[in-house]
Amino acid sequence: MVSIIVRYAPSPTGRLHLGNARPALLNWFFAQSHGGQYILRMDDTDFARSTRTSADGIEADLAWFGISPSLLVRQSERTALYDQAVVTLKASGRLYPCYETEDELDRRRKRARALGNPPIYDRAALKLTDDDRARLEAEGRKPHWRFKLDGRPVQFSDLIKGPQTVNTASMSDPVLVREDGSYLYTLPSVVDDIDLKISHVIRGEDHVSNTGTQIEIFEALGGAVPQFGHHNLLTDAEGQGFSKRLGSLSLSDLREQGYEAIAVGIMAALTGTSLSIEPYASFADIAAKLDLSMISHGPARFDPAELDSLNARILHTMSFETAQPRLAALGLDNEAAWTLLRENLARFGDIVELSKLITGPVEPVIAAEDRDFITAARELLPAEPWDETTWSTWTNALKASTDRKGKALFLPLRMALTGRHDGPELKSLLPLVGRKACLDRLL
Repeated sequence: MVSIIVRYAPSPTGRLHLGNARPALLNWFFAQSHGGQYILRMDDTDFARSTRTSADGIEADLAWFGISPSLLVRQSERTALYDQAVVTLKASGRLYPCYETEDELDRRRKRARALGNPPIYDRAALKLTDDDRARLEAEGRKPHWRFKLDGRPVQFSDLIKGPQTVNTASMSDPVLVREDGSYLYTLPSVVDDIDLKISHVIRGEDHVSNTGTQIEIFEALGGAVPQFGHHNLLTDAEGQGFSKRLGSLSLSDLREQGYEAIAVGIMAALTGTSLSIEPYASFADIAAKLDLSMISHGPARFDPAELDSLNARILHTMSFETAQPRLAALGLDNEAAWTLLRENLARFGDIVELSKLITGPVEPVIAAEDRDFITAARELLPAEPWDETTWSTWTNALKASTDRKGKALFLPLRMALTGRHDGPELKSLLPLVGRKACLDRLL
């Protein structure tokens, strides 16, 4: 039986956004549902842009979701493995040196397009003699190294998209090593997948075309080819992809704005699937229900309003036991208050202001035309003890005494007692506020 090992492989060049969260969570759910391992691999071979600050931020974002990797590796610490792979590929004739500058390559691409040909690399470097290479290096040129593709239809069965064929004959031989000796994404990714025994690669559908190249490299290195699953990409409401560089809905921003991790996770992972967007008890509950076959082949469009609605629904049903540690940290460890006020929350932090409806201070709002009515209400306020029948007892007495009813009766009382038009049911709020505080607000 194959051991299930997946990896999430972000590049630490900025903050994770909602789109990045999708593969992070889909891999996590897959590992959890199959009893597998989840490896966090920092693809930090871009030394100019990768930072430890970004890497630390990625770990913090994943921890917010409750993702705890079995292993953390950094490609910047694994170059010896990639160096050995280069030796192997050179020895087999699959990796060859090229000396063209970017300007020269750009001119060739433009010329090919003008002639109606595909702008792929013409393998001119393979025709160079030893003397040619010596002359170019004497001029100060350093080679970049390309992988020689077989140029054939590469077939694989995608776990999400079904049977796929990528014809590498229509592709340029990919550059694996830059002129300065640093590695591009492709080679370290394959080498690490082999070394870490990755069984399943679950990633965005923008990588489908890369898969043909990578399978050829797996085979050239004698490594086991993992199973691939390419999911649809999460886009914004206008259908545009999210971007690190644009700071699109970064997870750290969403966290600071007070969204629940599970609400963000549900939207990131389940949008564009047949599993419904609704409150779930935990990420483990989602992992038990979500299968890769549920992922749509169509677009996955994120709706900010749906996130707001989902976040509120999660809070409205959150148990006191779940909320208690966070309430205690705010000095609001009161089960009755939580049970009443949670139904008015949009963000968890709203509980701080809402709790003032019970504890005060409240700034009563009493219109001039309601002054006599509020005075009468104060005089008719029932004696304690109070329960949820107190409100109806009081308002029935007021109705009989003042002939007021409906909004004219209830709204002035709400404004005087809470200072706001909306909020929790007053029949439940009154016993928590108490008679003395109500008298003070009805002055």
